[in-house]
Amino acid sequence: MSQSVDRALRILPLLARGPADLGRVAAELDVHKSTALRLLRTLHEHGLVYRQADQRYRLGARLFTLAGEAVESLDVREIAHPHLLRLNEETGHTVHLAVHQDAEVLYIDKVDSRYPVRMYSRIGRPVAITVAAVAKLLLADLPEAERRALAERLEYPRYTERSTAGPEEFLRELALVREQGWAADLGGHEETINCVAAPVRGPDGRVVAAMSLSAPGALVGEAELLELLPLVRRTARAVGRDYSGVDEPAGDEPDGDGAAGDGPGADERGGAGPERP
Repeated sequence: MSQSVDRALRILPLLARGPADLGRVAAELDVHKSTALRLLRTLHEHGLVYRQADQRYRLGARLFTLAGEAVESLDVREIAHPHLLRLNEETGHTVHLAVHQDAEVLYIDKVDSRYPVRMYSRIGRPVAITVAAVAKLLLADLPEAERRALAERLEYPRYTERSTAGPEEFLRELALVREQGWAADLGGHEETINCVAAPVRGPDGRVVAAMSLSAPGALVGEAELLELLPLVRRTARAVGRDYSGVDEPAGDEPDGDGAAGDGPGADERGGAGPERP
């Protein structure tokens, strides 16, 4: 990379922290003011920086326009699919990818398990929004006022004894999911199906999609499935990294024993579950 390009690119993260004058930019780049001014003028000509009335520089509107266009051109399903395939190959279980769209949470991709038993979920179909882990991950990321308004207008079907009972319980579940960063449904939608899920985050840290790993309880016990949660979370982070170009910190990720230990509470709070046709 040329020295001029490198210096120009270093200006952008500096201005992302707030407006800066010529002297600060020059000091940050460790160059003479004339060099910094030449770089700033070039960026200004392309709309990437803007010179304010107080002679300080800030990021230009063109930069935000380009960022928006870049995000809109990304297809999270296309980016995620190879990761879903690898997770399916490693575990043998059914993998789903879902997004929040038009007041619904929809499955947009699915890789079936290798065993004869098949999930009832279908690509393009809505999930059971009050019990699905992928739904709770996506809805937990909404602002508090939106979460409460949504909880009040939803219906709460009792699919099983472990299904979410009403708006207050739903809000508690969303708060927990938001805090722990993952969700589980151990028989909340179908008594025979267990599921764990993790969020896929965009460049701004918001949840843009959610992926889940599901298996019949007769073949995979709750504790055994929860032991796979760290793998699901790592896969979701890898999708997010490829989608946004930002590597999400791993944080405090439970190991197999920790995930299994969280199970008894998670089956009442998380949610996923394939949707019947």
